[in-house]
Amino acid sequence: MSYETLDYSVRDGILTLTLNRPEQLNAFTVTMANELVAAFGRASADDTVRAIVVTGSGRAFCAGMDLSVPGNVFGLDETQTPTLTDLHQRLDDPAIFAGVRDTGGRVTLAIYECSKPVIAAINGPAVGIGATMTLAMDIRLASEKAKIGFVFGKLGIVPEACSSWFLPRIVGIQQALEWTYSADILTAEEARAGGLVKAVYAPDQLLEEAYKLAHKFTDNRSPVAVALTRQMMYRNTAQPHPLEAHRVDSLAMFYTSIGDGKEGVRAFLEKRAPKFEGSTANMPAFYPWWN
Repeated sequence: MSYETLDYSVRDGILTLTLNRPEQLNAFTVTMANELVAAFGRASADDTVRAIVVTGSGRAFCAGMDLSVPGNVFGLDETQTPTLTDLHQRLDDPAIFAGVRDTGGRVTLAIYECSKPVIAAINGPAVGIGATMTLAMDIRLASEKAKIGFVFGKLGIVPEACSSWFLPRIVGIQQALEWTYSADILTAEEARAGGLVKAVYAPDQLLEEAYKLAHKFTDNRSPVAVALTRQMMYRNTAQPHPLEAHRVDSLAMFYTSIGDGKEGVRAFLEKRAPKFEGSTANMPAFYPWWN
């Protein structure tokens, strides 16, 4: 499968997903949105992919929405007058899907649904959707040359890509409001100090550190247990009572204990590396429980 705006490359179990419009600073388009949704779905279904590293080609990560396209630059259909009821009852209706739904949100929802760990390697400027798409990724690493901005206020629009759900969970409501109100461009160190970025590296070290982290998350790990853990953390933390987590934890513990867990215990007792055979293409029947 080939892509117009992305490079999709798998090596040693790690998918490097590269935003690939370097002459446009990897500016985001509707085509890129559709290709990212497809790529994350493809990666989830592929057992050769154990983790995903997302980065940008050239000197930018993603310079935000491509504002040079004709018409509504966000790809929205201005002839419609959508309501919240439409977004509840007609979410996947072609007219709403193509003409009303936020394209960045479709991308972050696809990342949220992914069964593999996702690491952002922010190699340069990441503004607008270039910043918000990383919020659905598990870990954000940044180059010293990275600049990050939630710049929507400067354009008279609002934060998108489900960032009003993700950003406060990552950095807290006070920091999230400050950054979105001010629309300031943050240095990599400012983003790290605010809790958005885990670590900052020299440009030539960024991908190497991202790959190290990806292997740390996946080598000698059950792909089924990793997939369950990822979704349990994201979804259970949003539940109103820990009992809801207990229900899911119980099923996840039951099925992993009779699956890869048996090999994990044997390997521990025999003091050797485990050989897990579970597949994310064959998850326990209760998964995905949120549906």
